[in-house]
Amino acid sequence: MNHNRSGFTLVEVMVVIMVIGILTSLLVPALSAGKSSARDIVCRNNLRQLGQAALLYCEEYDGFFMPLAYAHEWPVRYWWGTNDRPMDYTKGFIYPCLGATSKSESVLECPEQPFGTYIPQGPGKQLTSTYGYNGYYLCPSATPGWEMSIGFRPWGRQGNLTRTEEVFMFADTLVDWGGRPGNNCLLDPPLIFSGGSWKPNPSPTTCFRHSGRANVCFVDGHVESMLPNGGTMTSPALKIGSCGPGNTHYVPDWQDWEQPR
Repeated sequence: MNHNRSGFTLVEVMVVIMVIGILTSLLVPALSAGKSSARDIVCRNNLRQLGQAALLYCEEYDGFFMPLAYAHEWPVRYWWGTNDRPMDYTKGFIYPCLGATSKSESVLECPEQPFGTYIPQGPGKQLTSTYGYNGYYLCPSATPGWEMSIGFRPWGRQGNLTRTEEVFMFADTLVDWGGRPGNNCLLDPPLIFSGGSWKPNPSPTTCFRHSGRANVCFVDGHVESMLPNGGTMTSPALKIGSCGPGNTHYVPDWQDWEQPR
């Protein structure tokens, strides 16, 4: 009796393996893109919450925007909390309006730049925030590092500012520590004012970590994903730079600044 056996030939097996390989190569990037898109949505929602909390602060303080930091205090009190061991997030200027503490996956952390992917700043080396606040424009005299040169500028107040739909309040930030990424809660502009004139800033802090875009909350509270748009990429490998043109999105009246005599 003849028994006919049906089975796969070696060629058929190889074809199946090739098809599976092709499908996998197509699916993996799609899954990765899906995860990246989800992180982008979470990031924008975080910034929206930060922006709304900052605007609530304005309502509580006669329209004035919150300080970026009080460097004369110890431990230093930032918008997100105090820089101490352990860090006290309940003392942050934004805390009463937000109630957020800085921990993994909190509203203060961009999911695209989780703790462990950068060098944490401060004595406690804990997670502070991977978002920067535009104190350079909104609270010049309470912006560490720059207050000596720009402290003469008026404190930002709702109703007195123009082009609020174009000016950054919070954004994705990072700083270049000799080729290594570090977190930074200051949103520094591409041009800095010193000695009565504007000079290029070698270390702006806007980070374009979302597929070449930076998520931003504007002073009017709306959120967008921004391309560099002619800004300077000072650290291309770390996706750090600024959004152009010039200081438009950071200090809209920069061309009108004059050093007092």
